[in-house]
Amino acid sequence: MYLATTGRPDAPPAPSGVRRRVPGTVLALGAVSLVTDVSSEMVTAVLPLYLVLGLGLSPLQFGLLDGLSTGATALVRLLGGATADRGGRHKQVGGLGYALSACSRLGLLLAGGATGWIATAITADRLGKGVRTAPRDALITLHSPPEDLGRAFGTHRAMDTTGALLGPLAAFALLWATADAYDAVFAVSFSVGAFGVLLWVLLVPGRTRRDQKVPVAPAEPRARGGATERRVRGGFLGGLRGGLLGGLRSPGYRRIVICAGILGAATIGDAFVYLLLQRRLAFDATWFPFLPLGAAGVYLLLAVPAGRLADRIGRRAPLLYGHGALLLAYGLLLAPLPDPVVLLGVLLLLGVFYAATDGVLMALAGPFLSEGRQASGLAVVQTAQALARLGAAVAFGAVWTASGPETALVTALLALTAALCCAARLLPTTPSEPSDPSPPRGATDPCPS
Repeated sequence: MYLATTGRPDAPPAPSGVRRRVPGTVLALGAVSLVTDVSSEMVTAVLPLYLVLGLGLSPLQFGLLDGLSTGATALVRLLGGATADRGGRHKQVGGLGYALSACSRLGLLLAGGATGWIATAITADRLGKGVRTAPRDALITLHSPPEDLGRAFGTHRAMDTTGALLGPLAAFALLWATADAYDAVFAVSFSVGAFGVLLWVLLVPGRTRRDQKVPVAPAEPRARGGATERRVRGGFLGGLRGGLLGGLRSPGYRRIVICAGILGAATIGDAFVYLLLQRRLAFDATWFPFLPLGAAGVYLLLAVPAGRLADRIGRRAPLLYGHGALLLAYGLLLAPLPDPVVLLGVLLLLGVFYAATDGVLMALAGPFLSEGRQASGLAVVQTAQALARLGAAVAFGAVWTASGPETALVTALLALTAALCCAARLLPTTPSEPSDPSPPRGATDPCPS
């Protein structure tokens, strides 16, 4: 069993037969994510249908819109993570992200059919998600026992996915009750998102026990001329730079960042997968919002078991096998099989992919990060993945528009195969192993040889 090194290196392992409680902060964060995902998935479930079938966007235009709005989160992920780490402001920065995403629903409500305003609202939502994700995941890391990081992230992702299940159902019910009034979906989504912000304010603690142990540096004495001002300004920028890039001194962490980018560059967005399913099965567009439910249901069932398995056998293998499941899903979309088999198989494999990779990647990266760099370090991993998926979305949409969906899917399948081969060679294991004593906290190279 692999053990993380974010706690005391000499801490004895917990008895294997003892069931430990999930920390209350993780449950509070899960409740906020559940409510917020109801809000966001109400919009996400109907947006591809609204843009491609309603407004008539081409696959290339949709890919550019989806990819650019995702890529726009890159800078704010880094700045949000660094700002959250500086002074332990995880709650404040995360709350700002949740509030921005909630307000973006109003933008969709007021945009009408204007593509530019819709793009702005979607970008605001993604920016909010980019700001909040790293501080939220850092809070999970800070409040969870190191050896249970996989289970903690799995529990949070399971609660998050419950919201992903309820969101499309709510969207479908509203569309049915209002005769396809998308404005009603956007209005209700805003109200639910605002409730999620309220839960964040009331339930999530502002500081952690570890934050209270961090000594505060004495104030810089005043010097002649502008020297002090330059030092203070340089110290702030230096702190940002150190928080963002300090973790890259670890070879193991560097390999995780590279692999996140390589695998992300071969991952097409869920919206494209659902559009491909709708095109192949030719079912009525009314049922489109239900497609995410199948994958979300599998994810919900497997998120916690996948996290616990990752804690037991190491987090590297589930991450690779999860991407292998995605590879099989791409293959099923091309296979000459009956439509029901393709539909059920793709949704099942997509759920397995998320259960084995989403929280597991964060749990794999967390132990390589020293105290005070959790949010910024996780933000670097998330940014590498987001930027890579930006390129993947644009490239897939371009190939689809130029050569058809089959050619685009074959290209994605070959790219993911190559990415998996690279990741299998590069991904490190968790820093400490039973046969190798844990390195001291903050060591620059926790990666096993």
